[in-house]
Amino acid sequence: MFLYFFFIRIAALFGHQKARLLVRGQRQTLKNTTPVTGAVWIHAASVGEFEQARPLIERLRREQPNRKILLSFFSPSGYELRKNYDQVDQVVYMPFATRRKAKKFLDLFQPEMALFVKYEFWPAYLQELKRRNIPTYSISAIFRPKQRFFLPWGKSQLRLLHCFTHIYVQDDSSLQLLQRYGVNHCSVTGDTRFDRVGEILNRHQPVPVVERFVEGCNRIIVAGSTWPQDEALLAQYMHEQWENGEGRNTRLILVPHETDESHLDQIFQLFKGRLLRYSVLTQGQNIKWAGSQETLPLYPNVLLIDTIGLLSSIYPYAQVAYIGGGFGAGIHNTIEAAVYGKPVVFGPNYSHFREAKGLITAQAARSVNDFNELRIALDNALEHSAEIGAKAGAYVESEIGATGRIFEELFEK
Repeated sequence: MFLYFFFIRIAALFGHQKARLLVRGQRQTLKNTTPVTGAVWIHAASVGEFEQARPLIERLRREQPNRKILLSFFSPSGYELRKNYDQVDQVVYMPFATRRKAKKFLDLFQPEMALFVKYEFWPAYLQELKRRNIPTYSISAIFRPKQRFFLPWGKSQLRLLHCFTHIYVQDDSSLQLLQRYGVNHCSVTGDTRFDRVGEILNRHQPVPVVERFVEGCNRIIVAGSTWPQDEALLAQYMHEQWENGEGRNTRLILVPHETDESHLDQIFQLFKGRLLRYSVLTQGQNIKWAGSQETLPLYPNVLLIDTIGLLSSIYPYAQVAYIGGGFGAGIHNTIEAAVYGKPVVFGPNYSHFREAKGLITAQAARSVNDFNELRIALDNALEHSAEIGAKAGAYVESEIGATGRIFEELFEK
């Protein structure tokens, strides 16, 4: 861990933007912050963990408005996106987890309790919280046999779990694994992300540009949080559609994970210019080929979403949702699409995602390993969208309720 922190600092010195934000932000927390003291401290690593904490935060703010809430992030992407979040009293970076900085942080903020989301297990903080008898909880946690706690050399890591007052896990397998290793202060409450997507479903707002793009079409694919390998396969699929005469009937809305111009240019080349950019349409500009004065083809049936924050509002327009990341480090959020009753397709790297396995078991999702499997999965989902999608929606609905169970345990007793 110390080596990791060291290399982060080196990267910051050499101008790496995220590393600089991280180092500067953590320094700011301890040196130039006017702290909110006596708060419920909730720590989320980044954006995904924040979305898991969000239903609990907003319920706490709504039902106990006098209670102070401190929100911390480790990741610059999480902090920068939510630094002005108005449902908490203060948003800060969590400083590097050395003993000295953990003590300084807790001296400064003096939280009344601490909640860590999912995978957050910082030894220095957990040990100092326990030493100070500050109630400490893990929420929406999930455990697997190959995690460091359960390996032959992981006894010191396993002891960290005893620093928690209670661990709220997502599923029975996590509970049984913990109990097998003598960690009995735990219970199954589920995953609060399901509550979050349920809230998004109820608050959906239309996206006029997308509505115009899909008008009159009943073969619509929304591809969310895609990476280059996902995009290459989707481009191959769309080229095949154009060649076999289905091009006018099939629309793809592509929402890449990264929206820098170099990546967007790569996407443009993949689809040979047969796409529209969301930003161009919303600005009311003439639609042109990139770098030329030629107009786009008569049927540009790919819409490239080149801005952030729209994905969850776009899934309702799909007949099938493709979730990116499965050919890399791991898939992104599947239930954000499934909550709308949409069939889900993703790449092979999903083994660490309980909800993806649940959707497959419910016959609402399919994993693919190559282009041929992708073609079969997309064609089948487009043809049977309503039937498969109903199973997806039912699965998500069956998992809702974790926020209420945790809230009652922590704040209503």
